[in-house]
Amino acid sequence: MIHENLWQVRNELQRNGILISFTGKLTQELIEEYGAAVKQYLESVNVPRNNVFQTFSIFIEQTQNIKNYCSSKSGTPIYDEIAQSCIVTIGNMDDKPYVCSGNLVEKSDAAGLEERLSPLITMDKEGLKQLYKTVLKQDVPPDANGSGLGLIDIARKASRPLEYSITEIDPRFSFFTLKAVV
Repeated sequence: MIHENLWQVRNELQRNGILISFTGKLTQELIEEYGAAVKQYLESVNVPRNNVFQTFSIFIEQTQNIKNYCSSKSGTPIYDEIAQSCIVTIGNMDDKPYVCSGNLVEKSDAAGLEERLSPLITMDKEGLKQLYKTVLKQDVPPDANGSGLGLIDIARKASRPLEYSITEIDPRFSFFTLKAVV
């Protein structure tokens, strides 16, 4: 029975152009290992060098964002559930690599994600560049997880507007998905 399920999973991945997939808790060590493997794999299948770099950078940024979010929930009763919900895929669609990631988020955090992402989707490359420079010059609040440049940087490196979804799972959680096409 397991071989039939695995075959179905493999076919579904192939049907969706997914080349690499990881699911589970992300640690810094795993991010580094998978990042190196992603880079090596993309180089081995003759992806143009610039696309390898952009895909690798987006992969690292998305996985770091997930890891940071999970870390912010460390010590809470929901930490394990959030940390184990992570998924990152790298695929190829219309001859363009993409990185797609997802994880559970507390419903109270979903609105903030949408607030940060919605403007990025409507901006052109020049607008993203200007926003990046503006945010770069701002002081980082002491309680912040980062500088706020990560999502902007992903949007700048993507060849198309970012795609995201926030799907309600239950009264506590939503599932957040982000896709960036190189």
